[in-house]
Amino acid sequence: MAAVRFTLNGRPVAEERVPPTTTLLDYLRGTRRLTGTKEGCAEGDCGACTVAVARPDGGWQAVNSCLMLLPQVDGTAVVTVEGLAAADGTLHQVQQALVETDATQCGFCTPGFAMAMFAFQHGGEPAEDDRIHEALAGNLCRCTGYRPIVDACRRIAGIAPTTVPTAGIAPASETFGDDGHRFFAPSTLADLTALVERYPDAWLLGGGTDLGLAVTKQRQRPTVVISTSRVPELKRITVTDDALEFGGAVTYTEALPHLDAAFPSFAALVRRIGSRQIRNLGTLAGNLANASPIGDTPPCLMALDAEIVLRSATGQRRIPADRFITGYRQTALRPGEVIEAIRIPPLRAGQRFVAYKLSKRFDQDISAVVAAFRVTTKAGTLSDLRAFYGGMAATTARAAAVEAALTGQLWTSASLAGIDAAVARDFAPLDDQRATASYRLAAAANLLRRLVAETSDDPAPVRLEAL
Repeated sequence: MAAVRFTLNGRPVAEERVPPTTTLLDYLRGTRRLTGTKEGCAEGDCGACTVAVARPDGGWQAVNSCLMLLPQVDGTAVVTVEGLAAADGTLHQVQQALVETDATQCGFCTPGFAMAMFAFQHGGEPAEDDRIHEALAGNLCRCTGYRPIVDACRRIAGIAPTTVPTAGIAPASETFGDDGHRFFAPSTLADLTALVERYPDAWLLGGGTDLGLAVTKQRQRPTVVISTSRVPELKRITVTDDALEFGGAVTYTEALPHLDAAFPSFAALVRRIGSRQIRNLGTLAGNLANASPIGDTPPCLMALDAEIVLRSATGQRRIPADRFITGYRQTALRPGEVIEAIRIPPLRAGQRFVAYKLSKRFDQDISAVVAAFRVTTKAGTLSDLRAFYGGMAATTARAAAVEAALTGQLWTSASLAGIDAAVARDFAPLDDQRATASYRLAAAANLLRRLVAETSDDPAPVRLEAL
């Protein structure tokens, strides 16, 4: 079995001593004794474990090291907070800015902020508040308040970054571990499907932002892991007149520019799914295959009438997105199949798409209710509505009674007189820690009122700001 090869703070590493199910965070802290990188939440929320990773085909990205398995950094360059300062001790610009703005207090969160800022600086982004807040949204601080941290980030925006040596990036391997634990990173779709057929009980790993929790929280150690991230066929993004197509290993970050252009409301929701650290790893296909009833992307894909392309060693088949999830955490994937691509048709004349997410915290929180709507109007009348909700049932579910009640009606608030009853016919949600059933029913109906207010031309549409 091959060693995991990468560069760490500018020095080449060839690691074959640790199991392939070891997280990058545990490796850094335990094996390498690079304890500047912290463990806070172990689930990708707090950002204390943030490091920067550069792949041969891209720049530096901030990632949560607690969610990554060590073989995921094979063939990359990794920088931790210990790698920022120069050999003579001169602070990196990011570190100097944090010092000069008094942006640290207890210091526990500071390394994670420093690495998020490092990636932000290398991205060459402007010193705009929205950009800065988004770049730092995946990092929590309980001491200073965020103003001095934002000030530090603003100070380094647009400044040419101090060079951090990578010492070259080693070529990637495809198989790691031993007979007890194996990690496969195939480089062709044929190899991927052959492995999935050979190891039917293997973990199929996209970015690991969900499966990673099984390692960090539940201490599971899978026997076989198969990664999709290196299959070129699954990394393709294709834009045609017929569809916007995302390969099964396309990350949220890679998808966002295309969603911004085609479906801005979908893009806005994706930015709330997780921080940049999460979006740099997580995939659209992984969120769909997870089949969570509170997953954020399935309602959007279903409302947009997307098509899911499935691939196995024996061939390809396609299925509508609204038939892909078959039950709680269950999908239409057959043994040996993977998601090859997600195809989203463009909006046609008279169509608009809107998605909403309700959660206790605005950024990076699990939804209490998520809703997505494709609205088709003609001369002020609703001619077609596709309405899908998450958080209202054991699966993402269609609001068929709502669609029937509104289709053919004038697209105005006056047509919503019986909407609460229609929602109640569609759903019987549960009480849980995120919301009560009564809240969910009221919120689902109110999102339809908001939808009409924001998309109806009678009177002029208005934009309601989320709280």
